Amino acid sequence: MKTQLILAAETPSPIIPHIPELILGLVAFLILFLLLKKFAVPRFEALYTERTEKIEGGIEKAEQAQAKAEEALEKYTAQLQEARTEAAKIRDDARGEAEQIKAELRAQAEAEQQRIVAQGEAKLQAQKAQIIAELRAELGRNAIELASRIVGESLEDEVRRRGTVDRFLAELETTGAGK
Repeated sequence: MKTQLILAAETPSPIIPHIPELILGLVAFLILFLLLKKFAVPRFEALYTERTEKIEGGIEKAEQAQAKAEEALEKYTAQLQEARTEAAKIRDDARGEAEQIKAELRAQAEAEQQRIVAQGEAKLQAQKAQIIAELRAELGRNAIELASRIVGESLEDEVRRRGTVDRFLAELETTGAGK
């Protein structure tokens, strides 16, 4: 059994490494660690910092762009509301002007209508007076002619004729008015 223990002591254990291998692995690890720390880690940190700054800058730019977009949207909304208000005011003004123009045109039309009616009445009165004058003259001539025939004397004298005609017409008017 002792020989078995010695043999077991002489064969290296697959789990426990040899001391020189352990020292060599440790030295290689330290060299690799120092090289990584001196060259690779600062470069990785610089890249990480640069990347972080880019990302933060992008986020900041995006936030600024978002703020500008919101500001532009607010301005647009305000301008749109202002334009709608102005359009409503213009519509109301146009309606007011239309009503005013309508009232003015109506007043002008009524004035024109009254003028035309007055002109028509004046023409009618003038025609009536003319017709009455013509009828009086015709009636006077007829009356003189008939009176001349009845009386048998000539009523050629203008003054006489007028007096006779006027008397006759006055009598006609009084008898016509009395009815």
